[in-house]
Amino acid sequence: MSDEDVDGAEEETPETDSTAWSYGLVVAGAVSYGCLLFVWFLLPAYLSTIVDQVGLSGTEAGVLTGAVPLTYVPLALFSGLAVDRIGPVRSIAAGLVVFGTAQAARSAAPGFPSLLAATILLGVGATAITFGLPKLVSTLFPPDRTGFPSSIYLVGSSAGTATAFAVGRSVLGPALGGWRPLFLYSGLASIAYAGVWLAVARLAPVDGDGGAAGAATGFSRASLARDLRAVLGHRELRLVVVVGTMNLLVIHGMQGWLPTVLETRGLSAALAGRATSLLVVANVVGVLAVPAVADRYGRRRAAIIGCGGSAAAGVLAVLAGATGPLALFGVLATGFGVGGVSPLVRAIPPDLEGVGPRLTGTAVGFVFAVGEVGGFLGPVAVGTLRDLTGSFGPGLGVLAAGGLAVTIVGTALREV
Repeated sequence: MSDEDVDGAEEETPETDSTAWSYGLVVAGAVSYGCLLFVWFLLPAYLSTIVDQVGLSGTEAGVLTGAVPLTYVPLALFSGLAVDRIGPVRSIAAGLVVFGTAQAARSAAPGFPSLLAATILLGVGATAITFGLPKLVSTLFPPDRTGFPSSIYLVGSSAGTATAFAVGRSVLGPALGGWRPLFLYSGLASIAYAGVWLAVARLAPVDGDGGAAGAATGFSRASLARDLRAVLGHRELRLVVVVGTMNLLVIHGMQGWLPTVLETRGLSAALAGRATSLLVVANVVGVLAVPAVADRYGRRRAAIIGCGGSAAAGVLAVLAGATGPLALFGVLATGFGVGGVSPLVRAIPPDLEGVGPRLTGTAVGFVFAVGEVGGFLGPVAVGTLRDLTGSFGPGLGVLAAGGLAVTIVGTALREV
């Protein structure tokens, strides 16, 4: 081996190590997202039991399942601005502590008002995770390499959701003595993981807290106003916001009510939970497959259009399919469609001129500040329309319309 080869090998080693640690830090962040979605969706997984024990109306149940998305509406933009300034590592740690504390509080809530207050607090902590992870990825990777790392942490979120539905209700809850002990211990575990996260981040030989070029600076009024103007006035980002809004309407509406819909059609609670976990499995497939293919061929716009169509067709199939093969197809198609869109609405902002890594937190915050209106309205619409009509049909029709809207708005996007 020549001296030149030796020198080249020595020069590649630090970059290789840094890349490995970057992916390791994203995986550790994905666990935090898994913790969040596990505690978040334990309530929908146990919704029928909680409705009976606490005495909730359909509207109150819908408000509870949509309360976390609703919390994003007033907080998301400001949370994104804060994440851009204090960095992703500390933001994620703070989020774990806050939503873990909220989950423990939900375990002791005696009625609807206290359950709602604790769930809103859970949403406050959730914003730090939701915007901290895209900021982390934009700091650790160049814009053209953010798609796959974004898929990694979204797989973590899907794993948390699937575990809540497939194992939380049928295995962990009975083993611990019911939903209240499960809520308590899952909250305490999330708080404990904040210490693990900080330890891992401290070991990583990368600038995981935002540093230098990746960070917005200052909390002055002029600095905040400048960044808000850059984000709010961006045409392509506004279209991404609409896509994200409709996608969240579909996914939160389906995840919040699908177990109950299937139970009313005659499935046991365990089978309904496992069927809902298939929605999450299909979501993971979409998360992993769609961004990779779209980025390889430079077709993010076409991917959004196709995924919106898949989600709309899937919800209609669930509506028409009772508990048979058509409904199973609908669950899988819906999960794949919304899963494919989810990483794209997070990966597109760092690629936009005028946004980039520096304002990724603020941009994604803008997407969710408006988008979680859809996340709230999805489950509320299903619950309220059921109260009014006695059927889940009208609510599922609203969700199908949301998928169609993703397709229509996607046609107006320019390819990045």
